[in-house]
Amino acid sequence: MEWCDNAIILGIRQHGETSAVVELMTRDHGRHLGIVKGGRSRRMQPLMQPGNRVEAHWRARLDEHLGMFRLETVDFSAARVMQMPLALYGLQTVAAHLRLLPERAPHPALYEALQLLLEHFATPLLFGEILLRFEMLLLEELGFGLDLTCCAATGSKEDLAYVSPKSARAVCRAAGLPWKEKLLVLPSFLRDVDRHPDSLDDIRDGFRLTGFFLARHVWEPRGLTAPSLRAGLVDRLLRNAVFL
Repeated sequence: MEWCDNAIILGIRQHGETSAVVELMTRDHGRHLGIVKGGRSRRMQPLMQPGNRVEAHWRARLDEHLGMFRLETVDFSAARVMQMPLALYGLQTVAAHLRLLPERAPHPALYEALQLLLEHFATPLLFGEILLRFEMLLLEELGFGLDLTCCAATGSKEDLAYVSPKSARAVCRAAGLPWKEKLLVLPSFLRDVDRHPDSLDDIRDGFRLTGFFLARHVWEPRGLTAPSLRAGLVDRLLRNAVFL
């Protein structure tokens, strides 16, 4: 068995005296682990860092085997990531999210979103928007996507302002206003890929929305709690984001 794919390094752990087990997020083969011989050597250290983009060549005798990786550098993103705490929080949070997915299941859209995050971590507001869209997509990929197409109460597609915590469906402002204390706020930019956040409240409400459904459908059923890194990331993001 053999394949070649674009990938981003998520994590590394020791394997024997000189090798390493590398965890990658690949474009077409999902989250995938493999052994890199000599991965702990001084020569390999600059490459073997979370956040680096690589071309991965994987080989194994059988598909179910761990297999061996040969990695070639595409971009030393880790060097830039390590200089910014926000980027480190973001990469570790996204890695924790991706570990919720079955290993080796392809999720090309999540790979593209991760690549966008690595390209825009120096712009906190844009970074926050991309991460929110990543979490929305993660819920969808896990089978718990939100229905934001029309109002659950009236069928209207206009002025969708809330999300029902029970049905995960959008609710328009007029229908939801009497019950707004029991509904989750829906930032307008999450309904339209061409829109962007209007305020820090949009970012805050967005993370509250995705966090609620991740907790209900993903973390709690697996006996997990929300990653502490995520809370630190959101706090740091809101303190650093600036609207012009």
